[in-house]
Amino acid sequence: MPSMPRVFLALRVLLALLFAALVAAQVGALPAALRHLAEESPELAGLRWPLLTFGVLELVCAQVVVVCTWRLLGMVEDDRIFREESSVWVDAIVRAIVVAGLLLSGAAVYTAVGRAPAGLPALLLVLLVVVAAVGLLVVVMRALLRRATTLQADMEAVI
Repeated sequence: MPSMPRVFLALRVLLALLFAALVAAQVGALPAALRHLAEESPELAGLRWPLLTFGVLELVCAQVVVVCTWRLLGMVEDDRIFREESSVWVDAIVRAIVVAGLLLSGAAVYTAVGRAPAGLPALLLVLLVVVAAVGLLVVVMRALLRRATTLQADMEAVI
């Protein structure tokens, strides 16, 4: 079993790589892909800016989750996770997931009633189910964290 400092380091490295990949997608890959789409399919050129806005907002939601996870990891390392301040970061994760879900819902509805490529509405609905499941899991974990925080405060009061 790996030691906890190694696990923290590995997770920090992965979070940093994920954040860098999200920024690269936001700044480079997504605009380039949409520029290519507009050049290859002029009939879809009008969707370039709405798709870019949608993609950037979804990536920002993912970046918020990564930053909040980084902060929570630091609180775990410093043995401060069972404090009220940790709820702020978990609540930010929940809000980011809700925003991402609402954006996906809007996109799914838009593609279902619009002229979207076959299968895109179904793909967006599958992504929406995944986001909803992750969101509900985080809400359950938030409840567990609040319960543990209350128990920790009660134990400190007794001691």
